[in-house]
Amino acid sequence: MRLTTSPDRVSAPDQPSPATASALIAGALLLVFALDRATSAAPVQHLYYVPIIIAGIRFRMRGGVIAALAAIVFYHVANPHLLTFRYGESDLVQIVLFLVIGITTAKLTHDAQRLRQLAMTDDLTGLHNLRSFEGRLKEMVHAARETHAGLAMLVLDVDHLKSLNDQYGHLAGADAVRTVGHIIGRRIPADAVACRYGGDEFVIAIPHCTAFVLHRVADELRSAVHATAAVLAGRWFAPGTLSISVGAAYASLEHGAASRESLRSDVDAGEALFRAADTALYRAKAGGRNQICVVDVRGEAAGIHVQLPHEINMSD
Repeated sequence: MRLTTSPDRVSAPDQPSPATASALIAGALLLVFALDRATSAAPVQHLYYVPIIIAGIRFRMRGGVIAALAAIVFYHVANPHLLTFRYGESDLVQIVLFLVIGITTAKLTHDAQRLRQLAMTDDLTGLHNLRSFEGRLKEMVHAARETHAGLAMLVLDVDHLKSLNDQYGHLAGADAVRTVGHIIGRRIPADAVACRYGGDEFVIAIPHCTAFVLHRVADELRSAVHATAAVLAGRWFAPGTLSISVGAAYASLEHGAASRESLRSDVDAGEALFRAADTALYRAKAGGRNQICVVDVRGEAAGIHVQLPHEINMSD
């Protein structure tokens, strides 16, 4: 999970498959049609709203409109006097309501998912914001404990951003941060989660990660940023203008034995991993910037007891 710029990436979990949902909606429409034909009662006809609403929620505008049109057809067939287009006032209201409910449900669903997306997203970069990242990190730590899998974290920031702001203005600095954020979003593994948590600071969590993969990802990000010819505040900058320093930490986590504070220990574990990566970032900066520093964090059962650092590698 990388970017949250597409509403489809934040759809509700555990939804039925499109085929299953379509079958359920079609079945519900046919059931209401049979009841409508048998009774011709207005309360029964109102039941057409249920599959229309479900279609609008599951399939957005297209689903809501198609279900509404199907309900209109069934409504006509179940009430033969309508086939001659002799509509009473209640018939017209019913037909209009089918369409209005389908369209309105789809629009409200789209807006709700858009709001959820915005609540999860950093406006400048399109990455996760801090609240969204913290929730995903907690899930990753818990999963890593259960499976004894490796969990890695990178902390990075843009080198010399203050000098860029001072010389070319804050719009250039904002574009530099946006450029780095987009590079991160394109290049991290598909199951990783990236977040901008400060002005030019980023943090990335990678589940099921080995120390080798972590080092490769960190160095690819550093190289990609340094090789980018960026346009900042309308001005072209040659490759090599932008650079980042990267601190990375890796840990194998074990599940605490029947810990009564498992949720809290997951939080502690995530914070400890972040602190290790942040310390590694300062080492990378001390080494001259445009560098990475990867450390191995020794994870233990119910909290994390950090023995820092066992350094794995550093590259320029």
